[in-house]
Amino acid sequence: MDLKSKIFDRRASERISHEESNAADQLAVELLSLFPAVTSRPIVFVCIGTDRSTGDSLGPLVGTFLEEKKLPSFFVYGTLDDPIHAVNLEEKLKWIKERHFHPFIIGIDACLGRFKSVGMIEVGEGPVKPGAGVNKDLPAVGHIHVTGIVNVSGFMEFFVLQNTRLNLVLKMAKMIANGIYKANLRYPQQPKWPEYSWNHEKIEAAEQ
Repeated sequence: MDLKSKIFDRRASERISHEESNAADQLAVELLSLFPAVTSRPIVFVCIGTDRSTGDSLGPLVGTFLEEKKLPSFFVYGTLDDPIHAVNLEEKLKWIKERHFHPFIIGIDACLGRFKSVGMIEVGEGPVKPGAGVNKDLPAVGHIHVTGIVNVSGFMEFFVLQNTRLNLVLKMAKMIANGIYKANLRYPQQPKWPEYSWNHEKIEAAEQ
């Protein structure tokens, strides 16, 4: 959970309301404009968060929706079944970078912000910094970021996260996943190499 929505330069970010009818299309356009021109570079989405906190479940919900869509062009890590959070973040980032050569990483996370910004999706250059709002020394994640402002910051943030409406988080997660799916349809398909579990055991080829 990136408690601070001001970690990155707002001048490099775009905001999209999850309620706009074409929100997913807008997100797809923004993502495609930020992706590297070298199409052989693997595009990796790292969805951060945990389902133990309603407000912090945005990332793993997005990851789960994307996993169900079976995107041919992108790699996705962090789901409800296998979340990426404060405890295992450093280990899983290391594994991802070992598995993919020179990956272009998109960090997806929830954050808190001003009341009028709740429900907005922010996308732009620069990483998310999980734990920055609670003085946790965690690695920054991503060459670009997609963050969803799920509730109001400023006071008793952990309590605020626990009491964030699941309905809002679910709608935002679906919109983000749909935007990424639309970007996937327009981005050149990447080769899928054999998938491995976190303990490096080969489980199956993504394509046979």
